[in-house]
Amino acid sequence: MSLLENVRSIAQLGLHYAVNPYDIERYEKLLLLASKEYSEITEVKESVIIEKFKKELGHVTPKVGVNGVIFSSDGKMLFEHRADDGTWGIIGGWCETGESPEESLKREFLEETGLVIKVNSLIDIFTRKPGDFGQPHTSYHPLYACEIKDGELRTSFESLEIGFYSIDEVEKWHGEHFDMAKRAYRYMNMH
Repeated sequence: MSLLENVRSIAQLGLHYAVNPYDIERYEKLLLLASKEYSEITEVKESVIIEKFKKELGHVTPKVGVNGVIFSSDGKMLFEHRADDGTWGIIGGWCETGESPEESLKREFLEETGLVIKVNSLIDIFTRKPGDFGQPHTSYHPLYACEIKDGELRTSFESLEIGFYSIDEVEKWHGEHFDMAKRAYRYMNMH
């Protein structure tokens, strides 16, 4: 089912953004293949499923983005200087279809920092509504306390710089990441 969800998700996303007629045709074929499989599983007519997929199957739900904090022994937090907008923030990203928030966060840390992490506990959940920080949709952002298990800290194409800093050393924050960092420090001081 996870493979099927991924194929459907790729097809729907592709149809949303594609402008090349050949790409549109390919994504339509993927969506048709997914619809056939869903039809067999659910015993709902393929034509009904394809129409629902084209309109968004079920309710349109919020996106989920995950973020994680790691503290150094001297109380500094791991921050990333982002390549996309030049701001600083906490490590994280969007969840992928078929992943739990914790799995998504582990993937994001590995991709963005080269670190293998352990997700310890949920600190808080932040909510963005349409219009917040220029976003067109509602999204939920769980913030987790994490620790390093393995790996070597490095930058990726998504970051200009990564390192441990105090909250006062950062000047320009990404979205609500300043609020996340303050919340994480309060959490650290309580535990």
